[in-house]
Amino acid sequence: MISEDPTVVRPPALRPGDTVLLVSPSGPTSPERVARGVELLTGWGLRPVVAPNAYARQGYLAGADDLRAADLNAAFADPQVRGVICTRGGYGAQRVVDAIDMDAVRRDPKVVAGFSDITALQFALWRGARLAGVHGPGAAWRDERTPLRSAESLHAALMTTEPVTVTAVAGEETYPVRVPGRATGTLLGGNLCMIAASIGTPDLPDLTGAVLLIEDVQEPPYKVDRMLTHLRRAGALDGLAGVAVGQFTDCADGWDTTIVDVLGERLGGLGVPVLGGLPIGHGPGQLTVPVGTRAILDTGTATLTVSPAVA
Repeated sequence: MISEDPTVVRPPALRPGDTVLLVSPSGPTSPERVARGVELLTGWGLRPVVAPNAYARQGYLAGADDLRAADLNAAFADPQVRGVICTRGGYGAQRVVDAIDMDAVRRDPKVVAGFSDITALQFALWRGARLAGVHGPGAAWRDERTPLRSAESLHAALMTTEPVTVTAVAGEETYPVRVPGRATGTLLGGNLCMIAASIGTPDLPDLTGAVLLIEDVQEPPYKVDRMLTHLRRAGALDGLAGVAVGQFTDCADGWDTTIVDVLGERLGGLGVPVLGGLPIGHGPGQLTVPVGTRAILDTGTATLTVSPAVA
């Protein structure tokens, strides 16, 4: 059993018939891919509704900041909306998190799902409302990257209250990254770039006693080195219980030093258990995990077990 933190807010699990709002807090999205996500969610008995500004575009943003913030706040304020599913990541969530109506979030907690740039949104909701979230694929669905197992994993995290167990996969590039041991703590984190970009803001969580989840995409090894070194020098990794290493996708460059080399060297000196090879992130077969709830990382069984984000 995993002991629960009584301060964590776990929103109600989604049930058939519930309305979920599909929002784009970050980058612009594709209506065709969202249509596939709508089909998937509808098949689960949910009522997906595309937010008014979900298809807006302003360069690399899904519309102006006020439009993206308005969709989030509308979702949090509407009692008919029971879940908030982000269409995709990209960039832009950090630009709007300070405009979120945290009073509305606290009055009526709802499950928020997404990953990548959405890490910034989930950090803000953790800081402002102690809200647990779901780190998983967005509604702009791609069957070639997120097959049936990925869909089943997201469904379980959103609509059941069972613990989630993810097992390291030998075929994952980060599988060799390992420091033996067993760690228990709140699972926090997500996209490494967004974690590092939160240094110096109110949203970087206190990671003392936490299990840190990290993953990333298209970041060469020297940049991953820089981000982890920055986090270490800032003291953000002091007191960690352990590190869960997900997928580092398309991170190779022309140097001899690999992403596995960097992760092993930068994380190996922390003196805590580290488990790589977890299929969590931007790669094929991405699985879903709760964030903000208690977790057990066990390198002996090569598993990460996390309490549900919903109640």
